[in-house]
Amino acid sequence: MEPTAESNAKPTAESNAEPTAKPTAESNSELATELVARVDRDQQARSELPKRPVDHADWARVEAVDAENTAWLKGILDRHGWPRRSDVGDEAAVAAWLLAQHADRDPAFQRECLALLEQAVSDGEASPGHLAYLTDRVLRAEGKPQLYGTQFWYLPENLDEPTPQPIEDLAGLDERRRKVGFGPFADHLAGIRRSEAEDD
Repeated sequence: MEPTAESNAKPTAESNAEPTAKPTAESNSELATELVARVDRDQQARSELPKRPVDHADWARVEAVDAENTAWLKGILDRHGWPRRSDVGDEAAVAAWLLAQHADRDPAFQRECLALLEQAVSDGEASPGHLAYLTDRVLRAEGKPQLYGTQFWYLPENLDEPTPQPIEDLAGLDERRRKVGFGPFADHLAGIRRSEAEDD
């Protein structure tokens, strides 16, 4: 199943970087609770947005929540590294990804998160689907086509229907999606548009 939220040189750690602190069971529990609470605020802010078009004042409230969450997540990654499933549990691991996914105002940090998430996926500690979503988010922020077809936008001439943002190599799209556990893109697009129509 694909995540329900909403886009590749990889940064390398400096050789003299200080190691992150090893979290204790108690600190992991506290971290998990805070991650989930912050995503609740993230989703609440977005649920309060009016129907499109969204004006700047409305979106500014969402950006304020995102900015606070991004600053907080930076501190967590500096001290503890990426929140892994085995440390914080499934729900909080999903929350960590979503906070990174919404760190759009800081693309350099978002790319740093991408490298950390990629390692977590390699270690079996995070979802390949979440990595696909964040990969697409980072690529689109850099003006490049997305790889997995997870990013949509609303064009001025058609505010009622989400349109896929540019996608690299359409012929290979479904195979890339299959490798991260996603279904065919046509099914995904139909589901996105059906959900949008039901919300109206």
